[in-house]
Amino acid sequence: MSAVLVLLHGAALLVALLLVGGTGRAVARLLRQPPVIGEIVAGLLVGPALVLFAGHDGLAAVLPEDVRALLRLVAEGALVLFLVGLARELRVGPARDDRRLAWVTAGALVPALACGVLVALWVQFVAGPAVRGDAPMPAFVLGVAVTLSITAVPVLARLLTERGLTETTAGALALAAAVVVDVVGWLLLSLAVGLGAGDPATFGRAMAVLAGALLLAGGIRWVLRRARAALWCGRWPAASAVVLGVVALVVGFGVHLLGLTAVFGAILVGLAVPPGEPWDAPTAAVSRLGRSLLPIFFVSAGLTALTGAVASTPWSLVVVVLVLGLAGKIGGGYLGSRLGGCSPAEATRIGILLNTRGLTELIVLQVAFQAGILSPPLFLALLIMALVTTLLTGPLLSLADRFVRAADAGDSASDAVSGPSMVSPR
Repeated sequence: MSAVLVLLHGAALLVALLLVGGTGRAVARLLRQPPVIGEIVAGLLVGPALVLFAGHDGLAAVLPEDVRALLRLVAEGALVLFLVGLARELRVGPARDDRRLAWVTAGALVPALACGVLVALWVQFVAGPAVRGDAPMPAFVLGVAVTLSITAVPVLARLLTERGLTETTAGALALAAAVVVDVVGWLLLSLAVGLGAGDPATFGRAMAVLAGALLLAGGIRWVLRRARAALWCGRWPAASAVVLGVVALVVGFGVHLLGLTAVFGAILVGLAVPPGEPWDAPTAAVSRLGRSLLPIFFVSAGLTALTGAVASTPWSLVVVVLVLGLAGKIGGGYLGSRLGGCSPAEATRIGILLNTRGLTELIVLQVAFQAGILSPPLFLALLIMALVTTLLTGPLLSLADRFVRAADAGDSASDAVSGPSMVSPR
């Protein structure tokens, strides 16, 4: 297929896939679920649906390899641009109670990592080589552990706003802990990707690339913090957004060409952008552009991981991953919150909130899959866990609030009954 036909074919598919993503968002809103869940599910199912109804020949006709390569390029670029804004949100403000936040963060991270290690060991010794894949053991265990530890900061922040929990103790602690957990998660994932190389020389080169990217991000931050750069950004925010987007793409794809995933380059550029004005508007514009194209990323993820994984995924694996995923986040968050001095009601809400995985989890899964750490069956099991745990967040919060209100009503009724009995009749 000529380059012109590839571009025209790709443009037509781009429009169609964006419409699919919009349909998924609309359906999710009707079901009172986070719109991003509908978008993710709709995009992921495009490839498997084509295979189901038209077979692999039909998939090849609709999505020939050169067009798929173009869509993968667009998907990776969209992810890089979106992650600039996401990474900039990964900043911890001053905590109202450092001791309490430390306990909540530990509860959100350590038990989830431990549950991830249990999943990896179960796959290693029970599930069999078809599910295990051939990743080196250290990379495999660390990568799976990270996938169970992630909390989706953007989805969590949106959920807190919708439910009016932003200013509550539970909401503030959950969001601050999620930010810390995700920063640690990205660092551990970079280490897992490096370990996945399999030999010391390749691992050393990957770590050298990461160190070089860190230095580059430090230089970008130094430049953007200059008064002249801030003045230029304030005067020309649109041009600043273009420059920021180009820098993110260059760094992201440069890191990719040097052996690591473009995600890490995008994360580092986002962390390098100074907080506050005048960089809020340009960063938001770059992230919005990437966000609008993310349905292509979901389709690409589904094409690479799900067309053929469904039949080879044992349901016992899905159950194990789901149970340990819930236990690590809800149980760990509850335990950490209680040790930090939160009430049982607050600790329950924090554990449920930390169980929100959403889009960030899908990005982590895709990075681990592309690095060869996750096999397609394990990717699918973890994907189901991510979607189910996120879908359960709203209903579980409502259920917890109902129990708290019932307990409060019972206490009030008990006080009303016992109050008069304490006074002797005259």
